[in-house]
Amino acid sequence: MADDNFQRTCLLLEDHAATRSWLLNVISQAFPDTQVVSHASLKSAWAWLDGLSARGARLWLAVVDIGLPDGSGISMIRGLAERFPDTRRVVATIFGDDAHLLDAISAGAEGYILKEEEPERIVATLQRIERDEPPLSPSIARRMLAHFRAPPRPIDDAANLTGREIETLTLLARGLTVGEAAARLGLKPHTVAGYVKIIYQKLNISTRAEATREAINRGLA
Repeated sequence: MADDNFQRTCLLLEDHAATRSWLLNVISQAFPDTQVVSHASLKSAWAWLDGLSARGARLWLAVVDIGLPDGSGISMIRGLAERFPDTRRVVATIFGDDAHLLDAISAGAEGYILKEEEPERIVATLQRIERDEPPLSPSIARRMLAHFRAPPRPIDDAANLTGREIETLTLLARGLTVGEAAARLGLKPHTVAGYVKIIYQKLNISTRAEATREAINRGLA
């Protein structure tokens, strides 16, 4: 086997065996010169990544499912953005809704592919990476454009967020955790957690993805 430093390596994280098999084939068609290593859980994938890091090797591409037996693939995307920032991070999923999409993008995903598409189309979408273009399924690209076409709502709308709440919402939309946002604002984590609770109540939302969408609508992200 070629050394990891000289051969492009791709991590495929998918728990369903049949889906993992055809995705591996799709990735191999898109990038014939790339070694694809597949894992079915976050635990095994991180163990392999730890070994990769210990050898000083690099990871070129990661294709990650969202629904995994031991957690969400979004946490893998976020972890890769922190530990392997040069890795191209792509989500491959059945979820095409705003909540999952925005959650993935805010975590650091650089591409988002729907498994329902024909293999040939997924191959072509992945190959956009070679041209330094984001690998996005057409319906996902249209959904993202729709968000930016919508006119931003004023910050001082009916939700009546305070200045500190606006700052907190902005940091959440940029992917920071409550602890990281607290450090940035010079506050205690429990104080920021309180702001988050109030923001959710005022905006009538319940997830980080919805908070990200609200921040985008208000021109904060």
